[in-house]
Amino acid sequence: MKKGWIITLAVVLLIGAGGYIEYTRLQHRADSLKGSEGNTLKPQLELIRFDITNISDDAVDLTVYLRIENPLPIGFKAHQLDYTVFIANTLIVKDSYKKAIQIKAGDISLVKLPTKLMAKTAMKVLKTLERKGIDSTAYKVNSSFALDIPILGEKTFTATIERHLPTFHIPLVKIEDIDFGPLKLKRTNVATKVAITNKNRFPLNITNAHYTVTINGKELAAGEQAEPILIKERAVTPVVFPVTARPGKTLSVLPKMLFDKKDTPYEVAFRCKLIGPKKDPMLQDSKFIATIRGTLDDFKKLKNK
Repeated sequence: MKKGWIITLAVVLLIGAGGYIEYTRLQHRADSLKGSEGNTLKPQLELIRFDITNISDDAVDLTVYLRIENPLPIGFKAHQLDYTVFIANTLIVKDSYKKAIQIKAGDISLVKLPTKLMAKTAMKVLKTLERKGIDSTAYKVNSSFALDIPILGEKTFTATIERHLPTFHIPLVKIEDIDFGPLKLKRTNVATKVAITNKNRFPLNITNAHYTVTINGKELAAGEQAEPILIKERAVTPVVFPVTARPGKTLSVLPKMLFDKKDTPYEVAFRCKLIGPKKDPMLQDSKFIATIRGTLDDFKKLKNK
C-alpha cells in the first residue's frame, strides 16, 4: 500500500515537473521574441459583445462578454478579475468580477461581466463626441488577474482590449400614450404608442419585443411582437405596440386614470433583442431591457371610450 502511494506521488511530481519544464521552455522562447509574439503565453482576452440589461435615470446595466483563451500547457484558476472600461479615453467603469475562473490547458472560456455604466458620465462623453461630429471612437478594456498556476504559484497577468468602433448611443424609449380603446368584458385591446430615438449613424432592428404595462402598481396589460422593427438612423421612429388588458384590473384603476392622472404612476417594462449593422458583431442579438416610468399626466392624451 505504501509502495503504491510512493509510485503515485512520483508520477504526479513527474507530470508537474514536465509541465514546468515545458512552460519554462516556451516562456524562454517567448521572451526571446519581439512584438506581439512575445505575449503568446499570456491568457488572451477578446471582447465579444454586450447586453443592455436595464436602463434607469442614473445608470445602465450591461453584461459584457469576454472570451478568455489559455495558451499555457497547464490549466489555471483566477480568483478575481479586476477591470476598467474606457470610452474615448474616459473612465466610465471600474469594477471587479469576484467569481473564480478556471480554465483547462489550451482551453477557452466565456466570462460574463455584470457592469454598471454611470449614465451621466457616459452621456457627457457621447455628447462631446456628438458635438465634435465624431462618429467613431476607441473602446478599451483593461484587465488584471492573479492566476494560481500549479508548481509556479501565483502569477499576475494584465491584458488590454482596444477596439475602434462606431460611437454607440443607447436607444431612448419614450412612452407617448397608452390608448385603452373600448372597454370590453373579456379583454381590452390596448395600444402603447412609443417613440424610439436612435442617435446612431446606422439603423437598428429590434426583434422579439415583450412588454408589460403597470398602472398604479397593478399590471394591467402585456404583449409581444416577434417581427423585426426598423429603427431609422439619426431619427425618432414612432411604434405602436399592441397589448391585451384584463378589464377587471383596468376597471379597478379607472377612476384614478380619469380623475387623478397627476398622481397615478405608470411603468412599462420593455425587452427585446437589438441587431445592429452586420459588420459589427458587438450588436448582434444583444439583449435590450428598459423600464420607463412616469405618471399618466405625462401623456399627450388618454382616450377612454
